[in-house]
Formats: sequence, structure tokens, C-alpha cells
Amino acid sequence: MIRTYTELSQIDTFVDRFKYLSLQGKPGEVTYGFDRYINQAFYRSTEWRHLRNFVIDRDNGCDLGIEGYQIHSKLLIHHMNPMRIGDSMRRNLDPEFLITTTHRTHNAIHYGDEQLLIQPLVERKPQDTKLW
Repeated sequence: MIRTYTELSQIDTFVDRFKYLSLQGKPGEVTYGFDRYINQAFYRSTEWRHLRNFVIDRDNGCDLGIEGYQIHSKLLIHHMNPMRIGDSMRRNLDPEFLITTTHRTHNAIHYGDEQLLIQPLVERKPQDTKLW
């Protein structure tokens, strides 16, 4: 299954977007292995920095591009489809296959663990903290 930003943007809720992207706990699949230097050189390029900035701007700096989930610390650009050695670099330069995430959401996607997601705040009500 090839995941795309176009499909993802049609999903309204944060949890449903997470489920669409979830890799169901398959982080150990071989991607670059000992050839990691190939993609690390790419991540240091000016081309990647421009693309990264475009994706962050498109997603308004929000986790999974959902308003109300602004990222206030380090953010990541997640490849919706895992990169492997045989992948074309052209595909990896297409913002259609990228989304802004927090580190925590990124780990939840890779491990398929919804419990890692930041839970929404519970609305407080008068006297809900009354001790007696």
C-alpha cells in the first residue's frame, strides 16, 4: 500500500490519520542498514532542507498536519512509505509522501502503538478537583 498526503488529508481526526500511517510494529524491516550513509548525505543537502521547510509550512507546523496539534519542540518529517535502498530518490523528494510529526508520534507510527500518542487534555469542570 502506497500512502499519500492527498489521501491522508481527507482523514479528519488525528487518531484516524495515525491508523492510516501505522506500520503495525514492523520497525525492524531492512531499509538502508550499512548503506545508511546514502540517505544521511541526502538529509544534509540543500534540496532536502528546502523540501523539509515546504512540508512544515504546508502542515502549519502541526503533528500529522492537524490544526490544534501544534509542535512546540523538535519536529520530524516522516516518510509515509518506508525508504529502501532500491527506492528512487525522486520519490523521496515528493512532498506527497511526507508529513510533519513529533518524535513521539513518529515512534508510535513505527511501532504501531497508539499508547505512545499524546492524549488530548480532559476538559476541567467546576468542583472536579474538590477533595471533600
